[in-house]
Amino acid sequence: MPPTDSALLPRLIFSTCPDEATADAIALALVEEGLAACVSRWPGVRSTYRWQGRVEHATEVQLMIKTQPDRVRAVLERIQALHPYELPEALVVEVRDGLDPYLHWIAEQTRER
Repeated sequence: MPPTDSALLPRLIFSTCPDEATADAIALALVEEGLAACVSRWPGVRSTYRWQGRVEHATEVQLMIKTQPDRVRAVLERIQALHPYELPEALVVEVRDGLDPYLHWIAEQTRER
């Protein structure tokens, strides 16, 4: 049975990392600690942004973290603690729907132990 309350639907958190080692370390910590059901990584993402008055270009690793609403704050805190950037990207997106078995799997993997 799918969650009917949007507060029960998972959240996606997007963050970028400077390299694969950092991305792997953050992904492993989040999954091992039960804060994320899964972390997908896309290496080779090109980012263009303004930082300290200059336009910068960087090749980064994009993370997509799947978690539950009640774990979002803890995920954001872990990203900030583990991330080498002074100001890491951390954007939370509300999921509107998905395959029921997958949604339940995310909930089960991130249930507080």
